[in-house]
Amino acid sequence: MGGWVAPVTREDVGEVTTSLQRPVVKTGRSNSVPQYDEFEIQPTPPERPTNGVPRSAWTRAKRTVSRWHRPYTVMLLLLDFGAAAIASVIAVSLFEQAASGFSDPDNGEPWFQAVAYILLPLGWLVVLWANGTYDRRYLGLGTDEFKRVTRASVTVAASVSFIAFATKTDLSRLSVGFALVGATVLILFARYVARLVLHVSRRRFGAAAQRMVLLGTLPETLEVYTAVTRSPAAGLVPVAIHLTDGYAAAKGLETPVPVHAGKDVLALVREVGADTIAFCGAASAEPGELRRLAWQLEGTGIDLVVAPQLTDIAGPRVHIRPIEGLPLLHVEEPTISGLGWLAKNMMDRVAAGIGLIMLSPLLLAIGIAIKISDPGPAFFRQSRVGHEGKTFRVWKFRTMYVDAEERLASMQDMNETDGLLFKVKNDPRIFPAGRFLRASSLDELPQLINVLFGEMSLVGPRPLPADDGDFLGDVRRRLLVRPGITGLWQVSGRSDLSWDEAVRLDLYYVDNWSLAYDLSILWRTVGVVVARKGAY
Repeated sequence: MGGWVAPVTREDVGEVTTSLQRPVVKTGRSNSVPQYDEFEIQPTPPERPTNGVPRSAWTRAKRTVSRWHRPYTVMLLLLDFGAAAIASVIAVSLFEQAASGFSDPDNGEPWFQAVAYILLPLGWLVVLWANGTYDRRYLGLGTDEFKRVTRASVTVAASVSFIAFATKTDLSRLSVGFALVGATVLILFARYVARLVLHVSRRRFGAAAQRMVLLGTLPETLEVYTAVTRSPAAGLVPVAIHLTDGYAAAKGLETPVPVHAGKDVLALVREVGADTIAFCGAASAEPGELRRLAWQLEGTGIDLVVAPQLTDIAGPRVHIRPIEGLPLLHVEEPTISGLGWLAKNMMDRVAAGIGLIMLSPLLLAIGIAIKISDPGPAFFRQSRVGHEGKTFRVWKFRTMYVDAEERLASMQDMNETDGLLFKVKNDPRIFPAGRFLRASSLDELPQLINVLFGEMSLVGPRPLPADDGDFLGDVRRRLLVRPGITGLWQVSGRSDLSWDEAVRLDLYYVDNWSLAYDLSILWRTVGVVVARKGAY
């Protein structure tokens, strides 16, 4: 957290001094946040003298950048420079005999090496910086970082082409194209690896995280707490809640982090060592409070984020449209039709057809293994609910003994999950080969037949049984799209998820579907299948 630099008035000093003598509601427990007895007076760190908010961009950046961002940015700079230089080296070494980088074989000249191995990589860094690829807002999560890298690559290609045309330099299109495309691929790969390292350090060690104070009513703050803590890779760690509706709201409740009320917000932030304030929902009925809080935080190194009551709605559907200085937050309808939806259906059919042809030897081998393990059919057919409530029979490899359905009635008390599905981690009805098929997800491969016939999709909500499903209420919304072989439920825990969590993920997919999202889930499925996470 940056230094505390904020204008101090006589009223502010009086407010902070008296607020520290007020009781603190202590309703939670935390290993990282100290808890204090009621009416205990806490020491206040001394204020630094200031003449106002620093207006120098460099001074302001030094105070507002999180601790993790500077070393992470330095690492990205080194990775990007190295990736661009390696791409140039490979391009020159591959094409120096067939086609020189210039009209004359000057690859060994010092000026050529300086341009190819130093100036061009430095140019990459300048363009990447100009496109915001080192901005803390886009690092660590989402696809904006990679989109901006791709946009920067187009700028570099256009700049190199313009310079070559302006100076009438005869360049080898093949070598230049390989260097630019290769640099783009290597930079994207390096940043992907850097992001994985960042996520691992956040999940396992709690490093590179921002400590957050949640400001609002108790229901609003707890909702934001739940949403934020679902993704440890985001690096947002709530450490305290500041109530705006008084002590009574938290009385008798056990909360995951300490709850405070009647205390100066900025004093609380410094007390718990936070560097972020989250303004949750309608945290205050006073119109100007958020604006005044933002003014107070200028130059302090404390971030201010606003968490509106739009949980489970992705960014592409949310747009800010200012009207006469009033920022209106527009929420667009989910897009489950149009060209993107047509492309999804075509991709499903083509991929399913190619997959069935290429995997036919494996499918045959699995069928033989099932026959040897337990006499009976190789496939298991069950009625499921599909698009718009239509029922279909799903294809799966049989993983249980033939009398599994008869034994189900006597095992209902062994169910380890809630909701509509029956799950037992060590189900005695599964034969050994079937246990391997479930752990490796190979039992799902025959569902490519359902995809080919348009009954399922490669990515979609979890298909539910048709005989005992109650699809009233929110759950019915998942029937707007075809069920999928994989989906958010599979890459987020599969059988380890509760029923409510699985439904939430399915509804999130329906509301925020996009073709790029499908491709992202397919990519994540590979890692989940290899790790055998939640498969039983």
